[in-house]
Amino acid sequence: MRGWMGKFRSLFLFGALTMLLTGCGIENISALKPKGYSSELLFDLMLISIAIMIFVFVIVMAIYAFVLLRYREKKGQEHIVPKQTEGNKALEVIWTVIPIILLLVLAIPTVQATFDLADQSTQGDEGVLTVDVTGNQYWWQFDYADQEISTSQEIYIPTNERVYLNMKASDVIHSFWVPAIAGKMDTIPGENMNTMYLEAYEEGIYEGFCAELCGPSHSLMYFKVIAVSPDEFDQWVEDMQNIDPEATPETTTAQEGQKLFNDNCMSCHAIGGASAGVGPNLGNLANREKIAGILQPSKENLVDWIVHPDEIKPGNQMPAELVSEEDAAKIADYLLELDHSDVGNDLEMQRVEE
Repeated sequence: MRGWMGKFRSLFLFGALTMLLTGCGIENISALKPKGYSSELLFDLMLISIAIMIFVFVIVMAIYAFVLLRYREKKGQEHIVPKQTEGNKALEVIWTVIPIILLLVLAIPTVQATFDLADQSTQGDEGVLTVDVTGNQYWWQFDYADQEISTSQEIYIPTNERVYLNMKASDVIHSFWVPAIAGKMDTIPGENMNTMYLEAYEEGIYEGFCAELCGPSHSLMYFKVIAVSPDEFDQWVEDMQNIDPEATPETTTAQEGQKLFNDNCMSCHAIGGASAGVGPNLGNLANREKIAGILQPSKENLVDWIVHPDEIKPGNQMPAELVSEEDAAKIADYLLELDHSDVGNDLEMQRVEE
């Protein structure tokens, strides 16, 4: 009895801990709280699948309980063998037709959703936003070709508008995933181009991940989708288009950092509208929520990233110890002055307060 109670107590504690942990997490990160058209479509399919599984489970358990009780061995009948029946055509038809019906119930909305999610009928229309997405080890590049804007790690989109993404990879296969507003899509090296779309219902910062194992820092390949109102998005576009990479920084150390950046970093990075190619575009770096996608925005963390990138993201392509810590601090002063747009800052402050 004591052993049985011990097992029950352990099972209860495990269940209670599981329920407690399900309440932990970050806002706008769960596929179970859809906040976009694609994610809502996928969530509805999950609900249909779960309903079918529950239905099957209940029916099977009911039949199991009936057979267990109705045909259990009774006292005095230990040696009686029940009548054996084979080839019951009615039961065979039932057990064949029911799964077919259940599969059709799931297949029809799944096929409809598949075609809906692959719909590109409005891509290229006037006023429809298209962004070129490139997956790299271990960061994301976003090019707004029509707006002549290039950025990285954070993609800005207007709410309640369909934004098409043309996706590829520069090295190995990656997978673009924003659970709260869309499903997954692979980015593939070479000439292959995959297309998907995002449509967020609410303003907010949505967490994104690489969902395809792509190297030692795969789990650190984060990015953000920042959904703002259409008016704020237009303001962000204007702010990013007006970035002047030659503008003189305010402080003396930042001016020295700008020269050091131009001498040591411009071969891989860019400031402003140009696409850097090898490394991320660093325009508006000071407004980003994270440094390198994972570090809190501070001078100390930025210096550490510049000097020791291999220790923070193993396997990434950025050379280590390219400059001294003293020079890295000056470069950090320069980069932390690149705050050309305030759009989305209120969303970041709101999440910090929460």
